[in-house]
Amino acid sequence: MAEGAVVVEQELTGRPGERDPRAVELRAAVSRLRRALAAHPARLPDRDAAEDELAALDAMAGAGEPELSRLRRSLLLVAGAVGSVSALAPALGDVRAAVDRFGGDAEGKPDPEGPEGTA
Repeated sequence: MAEGAVVVEQELTGRPGERDPRAVELRAAVSRLRRALAAHPARLPDRDAAEDELAALDAMAGAGEPELSRLRRSLLLVAGAVGSVSALAPALGDVRAAVDRFGGDAEGKPDPEGPEGTA
């Protein structure tokens, strides 16, 4: 079973035993927003949709190199569901920053400076 774990880690970065730091950051940000959403006492009509998309973001990050367009779509749906709740804004901002680390601009075009912000 340990060998399977190594194979999954290798798929994420191409190097055995090493995880993509962008995926780790995205999963951590998603986890923080999930906890903040769960702790938020107000009834949110789209809470279920936000939770579903957060689960999708987490799954995409855990599966390897996700498609930027799918990440942005999920982020947009989460933002639409919880964006007006100021208490969730910091955690939502963290998720957005983590998605942005996968590269590209707001229209999904590749970032000319590369995924790490350098040429």
